[in-house]
Amino acid sequence: MNRLGRTARLIALSLGIGLMGGAAAAGICSQDRVTVVGGFGQAHFRVAIADDPEERARGLMNVTQMPTMAGMLFVYDSPQHATFWMHNTLIPLDMLFAGADGTILTLHENAIPMDRTTIDGGEGIVAVLEINGGMSSRLGIKQGDILRHPSFGAQAASPCDS
Repeated sequence: MNRLGRTARLIALSLGIGLMGGAAAAGICSQDRVTVVGGFGQAHFRVAIADDPEERARGLMNVTQMPTMAGMLFVYDSPQHATFWMHNTLIPLDMLFAGADGTILTLHENAIPMDRTTIDGGEGIVAVLEINGGMSSRLGIKQGDILRHPSFGAQAASPCDS
């Protein structure tokens, strides 16, 4: 199955399981899930992973809709200056730019579909979580909140439970 097919399948699957209950979901880490932890509590997102140059370049281009608690996690090998744009992206997105420990360093809300304006996440970025536009505000996600995912490893501010 090609990458677009895998992404579409994961997004469809998340429609049914993206809103997992708090007790059943607490502390669980897996490659296809990101938990955002902050003053608002926790939010769990089913994600597709973009961890190579081709996948990162394609991102969520040409996706016409995404379930509420779904997204894409872009993972880099080392901290870097991360910039994005919305070329061929058909849905508005929130972008959560995280440092090496998973702390959200920059939050860009409601990126405009098809816009070619550069969205600058800043320096020291190791991962970027893209979720539906407006979701950050709706849930109360803010800069300084934490992404929990296995890709942050031992230096994570909110490490995965074993």
